[in-house]
Amino acid sequence: MNKAAQFLTDSQTFYLATVEGDQPRVRPFGAVMEWEGKTYICTNNKKNVFAQILKNPKVEISAMDRNGRWIRITGTVTRDERKEAREAMLATVPSLKKMYKADDGIYEVLYFTNATATIYSFGSEPEVIKL
Repeated sequence: MNKAAQFLTDSQTFYLATVEGDQPRVRPFGAVMEWEGKTYICTNNKKNVFAQILKNPKVEISAMDRNGRWIRITGTVTRDERKEAREAMLATVPSLKKMYKADDGIYEVLYFTNATATIYSFGSEPEVIKL
């Protein structure tokens, strides 16, 4: 697993920021995976967050770990319409199976493109990871 996906997994909760018009929107997420060399998140296509992403796919994620380090991932997300990608996320994060099925028509997975993750801490220089 790449270092950014591992950081988000270890943090358990991360915050995804989108834009709606001129207003930022931030909400907690918890499911992430690395699959086929890409970092994926997921959501429900009936939620406002999905509509915001379709309109403007530029997003940011932020999380903090137990050691006081934090990460910021900045980039663009792209919808992956393959059932195999949805199945991979369900296998990686089994708790999602309580809400979704790979072919339920509402479950969406998205992966980062043109993204940079930066891990920060108070005691060292930022570590930059290209996704």
